[in-house]
Amino acid sequence: MPQKIYPRSKDRETIYLKNVISNPNIIVGDYTIYNDFVKEPREFEKNNVLYQYPINQDKLIIGKFCSIACGAKFIFNSANHSLSSLSTYPFPIFFEEWNLDVKDIKNAWDNKGDIVIGNDVWVGYEAVILAGVTIGDGAVIGARAVVTKNIPPYTIVGGVPAKPIRKRFSQETIDFLLKIKWWNWSEEHIRQHITEIQLGNIEYLR
Repeated sequence: MPQKIYPRSKDRETIYLKNVISNPNIIVGDYTIYNDFVKEPREFEKNNVLYQYPINQDKLIIGKFCSIACGAKFIFNSANHSLSSLSTYPFPIFFEEWNLDVKDIKNAWDNKGDIVIGNDVWVGYEAVILAGVTIGDGAVIGARAVVTKNIPPYTIVGGVPAKPIRKRFSQETIDFLLKIKWWNWSEEHIRQHITEIQLGNIEYLR
């Protein structure tokens, strides 16, 4: 994995995301890119990962070779309000005002878990992915989709809330791709087979 930030010499809108991350609760795989033509792409942690407060220890895990479009947002558990309470007002956050115990602050929201993005996933323009969601390898998230539930591998989804549109390939091909996991190949092996990957020459890869 190159240590440089910018994959293209004259492009300052596209970055290797892994190389700008400092938050230990954001884990990004090799070669995953983020593009932003509106804001500074190196400020991904600030602008795109929302409500990921340290007290909750929830994680954003993104696999290898993902493509994340401008304005995509990952919204974490602290954005939630408790629905099991008789009120959605987040009293525990204002523990000083209401003389509550600070250790109970996480009772203010429903904790749905981490966000896990597989490998070779394309997250479209201004898509929103909510806490607790797992997106399978090879999936495609349409522009401005709001993902509230898990997405199976190699499934294209869109809409609000996001719903499956179609599978990218036959189930036989999907099973084969999940078996070979090309994203885990060595850099040299990938270079040798880029043409076949790009052209969809599945028989050659077999």
